[in-house]
Amino acid sequence: MMQHTNHSQDTDMAQIVVIGAGVIGLSCALRLLRAGHQVAIVARDFPTPFETATGAAINYTSLWAGAHNRWNLPTTPAEEREHAMARRTYAHMRRLVETNPECGVTFTTGIEYFEDPPEAYRALDARRAAELGFEAFRRHAPDELPEGVALGFEYRTWCANPMVYCMFLLRQFCLAGGTTAVAELRHPHEVFAMDPYRSAAAVVNCSGVGFGDDPAVFPTRGQTCVVANAVSATVTRQNADGSWTFAVPRGFDGGTVIGGTKEPDDWDPEPSPEVRARLLDRFAATHPAVLADGPYRVLRDIVGRRPTRRGGPRLEAEAFGHRRVVHAYGLGGRGYELSWGVAEAVLALLE
Repeated sequence: MMQHTNHSQDTDMAQIVVIGAGVIGLSCALRLLRAGHQVAIVARDFPTPFETATGAAINYTSLWAGAHNRWNLPTTPAEEREHAMARRTYAHMRRLVETNPECGVTFTTGIEYFEDPPEAYRALDARRAAELGFEAFRRHAPDELPEGVALGFEYRTWCANPMVYCMFLLRQFCLAGGTTAVAELRHPHEVFAMDPYRSAAAVVNCSGVGFGDDPAVFPTRGQTCVVANAVSATVTRQNADGSWTFAVPRGFDGGTVIGGTKEPDDWDPEPSPEVRARLLDRFAATHPAVLADGPYRVLRDIVGRRPTRRGGPRLEAEAFGHRRVVHAYGLGGRGYELSWGVAEAVLALLE
């Protein structure tokens, strides 16, 4: 059964239906609405406050994300495209915190550490960083590096409290005249057989993992821990064994996310106490300031399934009779940092 929420416009007038209310779906829906389209969001899950969110939403990963911008150095055409999307998102976030400081986004310092840095990172200097859009780039001196780290640098970046930010996007969408409906769909084409969307001109598939018909899609399990301890920067350490140690301050009283794991094709929904202990110990060794005000105060363990796709995200349009279906899913752990670049691409595919 589908539950509708009507706002200032009539759902019969929806020209475009966006499937999914994660960060990609919300960003696309709001961008399309502001471009003059009449838009509805149909989704199984919508944003909820951190305090009431449950593990049952393990597949609604936008609420559990670290939600920050970490610059990835592009070395291929596909990576160049994603980097351009990240730069669009960065510019959008910079404008947003000026116009809507309540949005849940905070600008801060981002710190990167590498135990065994790839050559592209070894060669990164201020000139190249500026070309790539880095602001306030600074390479760390050897005496600033934690034990075992061969390279470190910092730059200006943004991070978000995902619950605050996603609820902000949803409210902006509804206030601007968008409509919502709660439903669990089995295929994008199903929308065209649903009242009141039978006359919709297009569907945008922001379902995260697709609908089970894309063999390139797989889940990447990630375990993190939210603590009350504060950190003043996002900190990411790439370990020589391929694992990661990181922390992202959520801001807006959201605590700090410490992680993390990347486990492809792992469906285990339960957090591991042993993994939690390892994550917290590793980060304290990298960034002792996290314990400056006392031991860790754990708020909760988090397990999320990042919707990942071999070959990169699917971002393309296909015809369905005289209508159009645009696919925008499979971004893995980069949904937030690419979100507004993806929204611009979806708008271009529709127009």
